[in-house]
Amino acid sequence: PTCLPVSGFEWVVSTKKGLDHFCIYVLHYASGAAMEEVQELPLCSCRMETPKSREILTLADKKCMATESVDGQLTRCQGAILKHEMMRPSNSVQLLVLCEDHRNGMVKHQCCPGCGFFCRAGTFMECQPDPSISHRFHGACASMLKGQSFCPHCGEEASKAKEVTIAKADTTSTVPSTLAHGPATPGIPEGRADTTTGSSLSNRSAQGLDASAVPGSSRAASLLAVAGTSVSPTVPQGAARETLESVLVALDTEKPKKLRFHPKQLYLSAKQGELKKVVLMLVDGIDPNFKMESQNKRTPLHAAAEGGYKDICHMLVQAGANVDMCDEDQRTPLMEACENNYMETVQYLLRAGASATHKDVEGFTCLHLAAKSGHYSIVEHILSTGLININCQDDGGWTAMIWATEYKHVDQVKLLLSKGADISIRDKEENICLHWAAFSGSVEIAELLLNARCHLQAVNIHGDSPLHIAARENRLECVTLFLTRGADVFLKNREGETPPDCCSHNSKAWAALQANRRERDPLTNVCPVYSDIALGQERVPLPCVNSVDSDPYPDDYKYIPENCVTSPMNIDRNITHLQYCVCKEDCSTSICMCGQLSLRCWYDKSGRLLPEFCREEPPLIFECNHACSCWRTCKNRVVQNGLRTRLQLFRTRKKGWGVRAVQDIPQGTFVCEYVGEIISEAEAEMRQNDTYLFSLDDKPQDLYCIDARFYGNISRFLNHMCEPNLFACRVFTTHQDLRFPHIAFFASENIKAGEELGFNYGDDFWEVKSKLFSCECGSSKCKYSSAAMASLQADSTPENQQQPSASPDTSSSNSPSSPS
Repeated sequence: PTCLPVSGFEWVVSTKKGLDHFCIYVLHYASGAAMEEVQELPLCSCRMETPKSREILTLADKKCMATESVDGQLTRCQGAILKHEMMRPSNSVQLLVLCEDHRNGMVKHQCCPGCGFFCRAGTFMECQPDPSISHRFHGACASMLKGQSFCPHCGEEASKAKEVTIAKADTTSTVPSTLAHGPATPGIPEGRADTTTGSSLSNRSAQGLDASAVPGSSRAASLLAVAGTSVSPTVPQGAARETLESVLVALDTEKPKKLRFHPKQLYLSAKQGELKKVVLMLVDGIDPNFKMESQNKRTPLHAAAEGGYKDICHMLVQAGANVDMCDEDQRTPLMEACENNYMETVQYLLRAGASATHKDVEGFTCLHLAAKSGHYSIVEHILSTGLININCQDDGGWTAMIWATEYKHVDQVKLLLSKGADISIRDKEENICLHWAAFSGSVEIAELLLNARCHLQAVNIHGDSPLHIAARENRLECVTLFLTRGADVFLKNREGETPPDCCSHNSKAWAALQANRRERDPLTNVCPVYSDIALGQERVPLPCVNSVDSDPYPDDYKYIPENCVTSPMNIDRNITHLQYCVCKEDCSTSICMCGQLSLRCWYDKSGRLLPEFCREEPPLIFECNHACSCWRTCKNRVVQNGLRTRLQLFRTRKKGWGVRAVQDIPQGTFVCEYVGEIISEAEAEMRQNDTYLFSLDDKPQDLYCIDARFYGNISRFLNHMCEPNLFACRVFTTHQDLRFPHIAFFASENIKAGEELGFNYGDDFWEVKSKLFSCECGSSKCKYSSAAMASLQADSTPENQQQPSASPDTSSSNSPSSPS
């Protein structure tokens, strides 16, 4: 209710305006005399409704019970009733059923609480506690208390009310018809009504828009008054104002019933730009800060800003919407408007007090979003306000300049340079803008940055210069520009790569880099390089380099990433024969069945073998398989993920081809698997070339081997080392047939980039091959070098010939593999 009926209380009136009504606050009990004096006072209940009554409907004969009072003449309305709920102007007047016209008049306080007659024409008193609200009553019906009269609607002193005379033809507005349909009456100040009404109106009212035309007049007045330019400096102008006025006129024309909406509808209407519905719902009391759970907890203001509906944004803000309300990603309405390039909405929200420095969950500000999307005018406007630092960084360390550079927004880069953006700021990986220009391949932006004295030789945490990045991304134009500006083609990154090493060797960028290298150092012997001997079959490329002689890369075999068979092996791959785990997480607990088969799970979270793993007598490792319930990404899956360490095939000076690391390899890391053709022992005995054989077991019978002579991968080129940095383990992945394990090589120590990789072939190998050639591993502890073998022969005697003096073989399961 707008006002509360008071009986037996002394009361005062608060003139503070709320969204819905003015409230009478009961303070304390009055004396007995005062109680008798006020208990019959007619107090306003114009907005109260009671349930329908069959008796009163019958009495009214389904016709409106309103009575109009015009200068003492009473007229009964005969309009039809659409809504059967009852109303009455005060507690001292009977309940009435009313037509829609008089129901609206009741809500607008046009019925006198004393006599119950409507005051819409003739002469009566009008109280205006607010310029957009009017209360009507007859002078004789004013509330009297202790000799003082008050407005029966709101409790204001009656002396503040004015006597009003309205012609009978206009029964719905305090605005004269000459003002509603034409220019203002000469001599009347702009923004005020005819003096006969005794009321003051805004510019909007003077143009014919009645603030009380919408149900809930106090709320409607507070919302609808924003259409006038005299209300707030942030009110939309021009076409926006016309749009608002057309909505208000439509609302007044339709005279809708009191509506009830679900709060979700406010969000949907704001998203669809339905201004009229938004106004109706705000008048109806829906919270403008309602968060839509299914839409990332966005508010209607987010939706309106995303669509660029400035008028709706304005209505929501006037109704109490928080301009800096965040969704689940900490995004504000201003960010939505900036990202979607709605300049007027951005300007309005900034004037309304929206924060330009707020960051979302990724550290983005509205400036980052506009720069990333290439919205030049938005970036320019945000910078012109001075509300944000042009060099602010997001969580990745990226500035607006970096985002504009990566997405190749040339004009925006020029704007940011002119505004003094710092081009030397580094992101979290220490890249500067020029790295990102090289990455995106924008030669125009790269040239702008170089002209602004951006550092061409700057390196990031990987040691990559912009030239490295341009070469890796095959950006020929950027490569050419950097070379003409003096970029160092010999500069090595932390993995020992020069820019030519970073790109494909059949690309134009590589050709340009090589030509520049020869031009700068004509004496340099540029060795032939092949980009990938695996031809793309591995997860990482395996380049081949020969800086020793003119031999081409080896092609007398077929590269395969997995073991193959050329005759039936009868490997048990029946899924029902697999033992498997039922882990629901990452197989890190001791209950994992696969871990129990291996004695325990031997991998850490990085996929490396635990330090306590026995390298001298390694246990069998059973990885999780396709029958397991765990995730494909669980930590007990390493070898089955394939080769992931960056390796290189290179030509040695004494041992033929070898393999070296291109990156640092921590101890326990899986390096590669010995891959080839699975054959039986009988087949191995028949083959003449036994230099690529690797035994799958050490049992005296039922043996199988892997022969990498005709089919193999990078591991077939691993050389022997008396002090090896690799050791072999038997691993089971897709099956558990113990006759056919995978042979996986792991790092036995920390290996630096550039070091050659190798494992111990075993004494069995050298007992046969030492008669043909000697070991060239170069270790001070080498047991099979020419010098060591000569010393062994000189010291040997008949007594000890049967027992070699060499130390025990630490990898007896390793059958011969090629030393070259």
